[in-house]
Order: sequence, then C-alpha cells, then structure tokens
Amino acid sequence: MATSKTKSPSKIAVIGGGSWATAVTKMLCENHVQINWWLRSQTDIEHILKYKHNPSYLSSVPIDTEKVTPTSDIREAVKDVEMIVLAVPAAFIASALRPLSAEDFENKTVISTIKGMIPNENVLVTEYVGKKYKVPSDRLAAIAGPCHAEEVALEKQSYLTICCKTNTYAKQFAQLLNSRYIKATLLADLEGAEYCAVMKNVIAVACGISHGLNNGDNFQAVLVSNALEEIKRFVDKVCPMERNLYASAYVGDLLVTTYSQFSRNRTLGSMVGRGYSVRTAQIEMRMIAEGYYGVKCIWELNKKYKVDMPITNAVYNILYEKISPIVEFQILKDKMK
Repeated sequence: MATSKTKSPSKIAVIGGGSWATAVTKMLCENHVQINWWLRSQTDIEHILKYKHNPSYLSSVPIDTEKVTPTSDIREAVKDVEMIVLAVPAAFIASALRPLSAEDFENKTVISTIKGMIPNENVLVTEYVGKKYKVPSDRLAAIAGPCHAEEVALEKQSYLTICCKTNTYAKQFAQLLNSRYIKATLLADLEGAEYCAVMKNVIAVACGISHGLNNGDNFQAVLVSNALEEIKRFVDKVCPMERNLYASAYVGDLLVTTYSQFSRNRTLGSMVGRGYSVRTAQIEMRMIAEGYYGVKCIWELNKKYKVDMPITNAVYNILYEKISPIVEFQILKDKMK
C-alpha cells in the first residue's frame, strides 16, 4: 500500500525585528512553514533562541524556534527560500537590503508589509525592490488592510489583503497567513493600495494633531471624511483604475489608523499637537511613525501631479516647516466641508 508523503514546509524569510515583523512571524507559524528571521540585534537573537520570545517588541508572543531560525546574516536568511517578507521601516529598507544583489531575489516572491515610501526617492517599496533587484512585477506583493500588530499578538480577529497584479503567488502567501484569527483575501491593485497605505498614515498624524489640539470627535469625523476624498483624488491621479475605496484594504485601514490607541502615527500627531517638537516626540515614542516620512514623499510627489491636498499640506507644514499646529489647523478648518 502506497504511503502519502508529507508536503515540505514553505520556506520564508522575514526581514525585520520590530513589532510587525514579530506579528507576521507569529501569523505564519500557525501554518506549515520554516522561517529564517533576520534581525539586526544579535542580543535579541540570542534571547529568542533561549527564551522563545522577542525581548524588544511584542514580548508576550511565543516564538516557535522549531519553525523559526533567527539570524543576523541577511544573505543567509534569504538563501533557499521561496518568499521574502519585508518588515523594516521604509526609511531603513535600503540599508537593510544593501548586502543583497539581484541574484539573491531570483525566483522569489517579495511581499512588503511596509506602509511607507522610500525617503528622498519618493517611490513605493515594491517599486524600489522591483527596479533595484530586478524582481518581476508578478512576484511583487504588499499587505494592506486594518491589522495592528498588537491585536495580532492578542489573537484578535483580523483581516488582511494581499495585493498583487496576479493571483498566483499572492494566493499562496494568503493561504499561509489564514488561521482561526486571520483572514487573508486578494486584491489586484498593488500600487493603489500601497499609496493608500502611505496616505492613511499621513491622515492619522493629522487626526493625532487634531486630538492634541483638543478638537473633538465631531471634527475628526469631518477630517476623516474629507481625507477619504483627498486620498481618492490623489490615487486616481497617480494610478487610475476602477477601485472600491470602501473596501477594508482602503477605508478599513484608514479608520483603524486614525482611531486606534495602537496607531503610532496618531500618537506622533497627538504629541505634536500638545506641544512636543517632532524630534522629541519621535525620541519618546521609540518607534517609527511612517507618516512622518510618508508625508514628505507624497508632498514632493504631488509637485508633479498638483492634486488638491489640504490635509497633506497641513501635516507637511507642521512637521517640516515648523508652522504652529494651531495656525495650520485654523486654516485647515476653513477648507473642510
């Protein structure tokens, strides 16, 4: 009688040692995988191997070291894997990937979990990786949707959208994420979803500033409503296509980032609205708020497209031109409807 062979586990590299990288590692470990987990900190690696949790982020999440091999050697991490999951803040992705070449990415699917843009170059993460490392467009994907790492750690029901121009590789990754508390679906709008993810962080900073200025929920509702229109104007101009911005990949992510206690971007904005300098707020947070870098990228990109973006302009003026939040929001209030 013939015996069935057990399917080999999917081999995945997770690049990044922060809270979202930890959450992604946890989600993938629910399924049949082997993970090479790249972290910068050798101290954290040794801690994970000994105590089976990340001491720096989401320390309550158990790490299955039978499935996970932590390493500080990024070339070793991506060797012989099928997929590379990027979970490093956008501002640091170039330096993290610097030891790698196009050959290291050959025949591998790259999934970005980064909801930001490459500073100074003003390009999306998948655009940067595709061009620099010659990754074909059908092998580039991004995670969208409302899903805070802290709630993944608590195994709260969460929904993710895997965005890719073709379904072949995106479907495979979605299946590896699905579990009793994670539901992953597919979307073809890669660039649009990535731009929306950058924009929602900018809007979350704006909502935080508004909260810090002691504006109420009524105004925040108006701010978010206007923001959705602003996002639509920009995304339709930059990458026009038929899309439903009311889907969870778009508006769901916007809502959770603007309202949640776990939102780093809202926290940054709230501190600035209360009178902190940007630098002091960033130091005290000890975590990266992608909206800080994203707003400059979008603002500079919009020099070309000239879309009406009053909320983005207000956040840029406050964070980079050091204009008083009180003054800037008084101007912004007159533009809301």
